Amino acid sequence: MTSRDVHILLLEGKGANNDSLAPALQKEWQLAVVHTGTKALAQAKETPPTIIVYDASSMRSSGVRSCRRLRKQLPHTPIVHVHSVEMVDKKEAQADVYLVKPFTPRKLINRVRALLPADETEEQVVRAGNLTLYLGKRSVEVNGKGEHQLTPKLALLLEEFLRHPNEVLSRKQLMENVWQTSYVGDTRTLDVHIRWVREIIEERPTKPLLLTTVRGIGYIFQVPEPEALEL
Repeated sequence: MTSRDVHILLLEGKGANNDSLAPALQKEWQLAVVHTGTKALAQAKETPPTIIVYDASSMRSSGVRSCRRLRKQLPHTPIVHVHSVEMVDKKEAQADVYLVKPFTPRKLINRVRALLPADETEEQVVRAGNLTLYLGKRSVEVNGKGEHQLTPKLALLLEEFLRHPNEVLSRKQLMENVWQTSYVGDTRTLDVHIRWVREIIEERPTKPLLLTTVRGIGYIFQVPEPEALEL
């Protein structure tokens, strides 16, 4: 199973607009969006979803009743229940994962990815420069020589850089996407993880050439641009 084989069914209110979860999900997988529980059931019959994401907060509902209907029709399909306050009866809703708004798009993607079949995540590979990151196995290959095992946070941090080569990523952006917090008063945890990444990918970690510091802003993962062909 590849990303193209993953079908996410998103049930959200018509008025979601800027708060819609659709943009984040459709960047990663095939996505169908519906606005009522009845249409969700019909869509699920037409194209069985890999995972259902139900944004109850956008529908001014607890979502318990719709979740139970979806669970009855699709007993083996994972359901992510999104709500705005901690007042959902989780036993009654029968979802697999509960997310309380607000949260970052990265947190949503990580929670959905964790529910995917193992063979789908194992095939996800991100490449940039001389690095190959295997998301399912949480390992990175440097210069095609062996693999280094990564912790979950190291894998997420490295993924951020590999997906944005030659872009300056601010400390705030990294803290939000990797640690799901906008607090940047103390970023020592980030600094330590940057050091660990450098020890894996750099020939001389204390004098990095790939993952460098942009003073006062954050960091940049530098990948050489392809040389232009001489005509």
